[in-house]
Amino acid sequence: MGLDIRIPLGLIFLIIGGLMSVYGLLTRHAADLYAKSMGINLNLSWGLLMFVFGAMMFLVGRRQKWQDDPVNPRPWEEHQAPRH
Repeated sequence: MGLDIRIPLGLIFLIIGGLMSVYGLLTRHAADLYAKSMGINLNLSWGLLMFVFGAMMFLVGRRQKWQDDPVNPRPWEEHQAPRH
């Protein structure tokens, strides 16, 4: 079939969340940068949240692709004998 939308969407969230998390880690001691958000490092917290969401979307999309593929068996079912 076609490409599952969860795979590219998960990759987008993984990349953006990773970039935000790294930026939040590098600027965590810059108090003037986070003064407008009451001292809360929103880049780090939302970056981590987006990264986790992206990982879940990507993994669920990959798992569903294994389940829907009628030609290639799932990796854990490759060595089983066919039933008659």
